[in-house]
Amino acid sequence: MYKGKKIGVVVPAYEEEGFVGGVIETVPSFVDRVYVVDDGSTDNTWREIREAARQENDAHARTLTSGGTAVFERPVVPLRNDRNRGVGGSIKHGYSRALRDDIDVIAVMNGDGQMDPAILDRIVDPVVEGRTDFAKGNRLLFREFREGMSRWRFFGNSLLTLLTKVASGYWKTMDPQNGYTAISAAALETIEYERLYEDYGFCNDMLIALNVRDMRVADVAMPARYGEETSTIVYSRFVPRLSKLLLGRFLRRLTVKYLVFDFHPFVFLYALGALSGALGFAALAGSARRVRRADNAFDRLLASAMLLVGSAALLVAAMTADMRENEHLEEQIHE
Repeated sequence: MYKGKKIGVVVPAYEEEGFVGGVIETVPSFVDRVYVVDDGSTDNTWREIREAARQENDAHARTLTSGGTAVFERPVVPLRNDRNRGVGGSIKHGYSRALRDDIDVIAVMNGDGQMDPAILDRIVDPVVEGRTDFAKGNRLLFREFREGMSRWRFFGNSLLTLLTKVASGYWKTMDPQNGYTAISAAALETIEYERLYEDYGFCNDMLIALNVRDMRVADVAMPARYGEETSTIVYSRFVPRLSKLLLGRFLRRLTVKYLVFDFHPFVFLYALGALSGALGFAALAGSARRVRRADNAFDRLLASAMLLVGSAALLVAAMTADMRENEHLEEQIHE
């Protein structure tokens, strides 16, 4: 128990031989249960998970025999997907088991050792204390915290941060790819987590689902931490696929949150801005083809420019209204 709450940690692992055992061993003692999910690894990840779980559970049993107390007799639960589902699918598997065990707050620590277990209390505190429904790490807030991050990774993360701000409505939240998170059981059940995207992009989809339900989110500053593990993300495929996902989820958020659950007129500003932009680019392309043979080419170009300027103004107005509508749902924690 931690501050009167049962804490669970989900550890998704795919091809994490040599890393996941260390993660299991270093989970803080205040955690009541650890759900380690192997996502169909082809190396010895599953064997390492079972061996580490056996050792931790045996040590825990000796503690109980000596007079200790605990919520669960076997705190480490090895789980295995029947097929490779992606990191999101593994997290959802762990979430399901944690909810069955009546865990109050569920954190996620990846099996690659990049998430410092020493700061887990800072990640879960906003949720445990009832200040927010969801908390996540943020490696981008301070320069010194991102010293271990390559320029390419920083650029990609910054770009995805911008896209996710627009898609999710959490305009202050950064580092959306950071999987070091904590969520209350009540919030998890409210957002229908089973429907979330299962591959990389799960974290972005989670934020959008939380915003649709007006959930409060905390961004907790933390340093980047990288080891010898190799990322399996292929960015040439990941970025276009995630961009498509964000566009679809953005449209769904506007529809569900501001047309179904409630009503806000800035939805029409977004729609008019997008329409004006499409017409402006179409007119600009048509004018460029006719510029040498049309007497009124300048007038056409001017009309195109006016449509594009109007589109930009409408979109900025819509984003500003969206930002103000959601600013009370965000908190940044620097220390």
